[in-house]
Amino acid sequence: MPEQDRSEEFEVADPQTGRREAERDARTSRSAAAARIAQQATWVDLQVRQAMERGEFDDLPGAGKPIEGLGAEHDPDWWVKKLVERENIAILPPALALRKEDAELEARLDRITAEAELRRQLDDFNRRVVEARRQLQGGPPVVTPTRDVDAEVAAWRDRRTARIEAQRVARAAADEAAPQRPWWRRLTGR
Repeated sequence: MPEQDRSEEFEVADPQTGRREAERDARTSRSAAAARIAQQATWVDLQVRQAMERGEFDDLPGAGKPIEGLGAEHDPDWWVKKLVERENIAILPPALALRKEDAELEARLDRITAEAELRRQLDDFNRRVVEARRQLQGGPPVVTPTRDVDAEVAAWRDRRTARIEAQRVARAAADEAAPQRPWWRRLTGR
């Protein structure tokens, strides 16, 4: 039996015997798998051409710009760096992260509406400051002070009261500035 080119053949299992046999397409003398691959490549080219005619590739982000990182050395951590940049993630040593959190803590606390949650947040912050002081990981020293929970709760209440009062005054001023409708229009909603 002559040696056949196995690259143009594919194997098919005979349903009756279960044996695998090589088959060729009688018309093209190519294997059916190779024919499917050629057919698929043609189909993909057709889909791309039709999408281009419809204008689906117009105004894509980055059009006309060079591809980033092309020709640069391969960096195995490229995806982490892109994630940090895209998601605006700050990776800081604990001491600096606590300083940043301390600076933004008052604004974050003002968004809280329940005193129990406020106390929980302050206790968590104080616990993390104390833990960071105990760690000897190097880096900058932890100089962030812990917060007095009762004093912070009192300040939170004062800020909240002032905010509510300012909103009330603003609402009253807006109501005075709005033209008054006659009583019969107010009742009918017109």
